[in-house]
Amino acid sequence: MTFYDAILINTLNMTPDPWNFEKKGIEKGFSCIAGIDEAGRGPLAGPVVSASVILPFSFSVPDIKDSKKLTPKKRACLYEKIYEQALSIGIGIVDSIEIDRINILQASLMSMAMSVENLNPQPDYLLIDGQFKIPSDLPQQPIIRGDSLSISIAAASIIAKVTRDRLMVEYHYYYPEFGFFQHKGYPTKAHKQAIKEFGYCPIHRLSFKGVLP
Repeated sequence: MTFYDAILINTLNMTPDPWNFEKKGIEKGFSCIAGIDEAGRGPLAGPVVSASVILPFSFSVPDIKDSKKLTPKKRACLYEKIYEQALSIGIGIVDSIEIDRINILQASLMSMAMSVENLNPQPDYLLIDGQFKIPSDLPQQPIIRGDSLSISIAAASIIAKVTRDRLMVEYHYYYPEFGFFQHKGYPTKAHKQAIKEFGYCPIHRLSFKGVLP
C-alpha cells in the first residue's frame, strides 16, 4: 500500500462532523438552531409526527444517528437522553383525516411547521430533513439525508419516531384486530391481511393504496 493509498482510505473512512451544518449556521450569524424531521410518511394508518429539537453545543450523548438505523431499545434510551439535555423540543402531529385531505407531503410539512411553533425558545434557523422547505418565515435549509448528516436532525428523527411508535401502541388498544403495536401502521403482510378481513378503521388513510377495496 502506498502513502497516497493510505491517505485515500483514511479520507473515505472519516466520519463527517455531525455538527457541521450547525456550525455553518453559527458562522452565518444564527444563534438558536433547530433540527426538524418527521416519522410516518409511509404507513397506511395513523398520523404523521414531526419533531423539532434545539441542542446545546455541550450536548454529549453518543450514538445519535438516523432513527431508522437504531433498534427500538436504543431509540427509547436516546429519546430519554435527548429530552434530558435538549434546550427545547417541539412536536407536531397531523392525523389521517388531514393527510387524506391535503396529501401526505403537505401534511408532513405542516406537522414540521407545527413542531417548530411548539419550540420555546423559538429558533432563528432551521435545518430540515429532506428537499422541501416548510411553511415558516424563519430562515431554513433543507438537507437531503439530513438525519445522517446533522446531529440536530438525527435527534429530531429519534424523538419523532419514538413519539409516533408510542401513539400507535396506544391505538392498538382501540383497534386490536389490526396489530398496530407490531407494525405501527406500515403496509406489512399482516396489516394488509387484517384490512382485507376487517376493513378499515378510523385512523386508516383512505387515500393510500391498499386501504379501500
